Amino acid sequence: MTKADLIEKMAKDAGISKVAAKAALESFIDGVTKGLKKRNSRVTLVGFGTFKKVYRKTRMGRNPQTGEKIKIKGRNAVTFKAGKNLI
Repeated sequence: MTKADLIEKMAKDAGISKVAAKAALESFIDGVTKGLKKRNSRVTLVGFGTFKKVYRKTRMGRNPQTGEKIKIKGRNAVTFKAGKNLI
């Protein structure tokens, strides 16, 4: 399902225009994004799941083409754990 498909479904289900549904979806995405700005933050949607910001440590990897070892820098990542109703 694409973003456009989701907007169309939201508009149909809620009985609102596609413009209003797009604004609602953009607001949701913006809210989740802002909620994950802080270190080790999380956004929980009961029944759907939890978005959690985690820090991935620096680690050693391997270049698949040459086989040489490379250092992979640490970085922030977002994980999602599905809720019971989603699975």
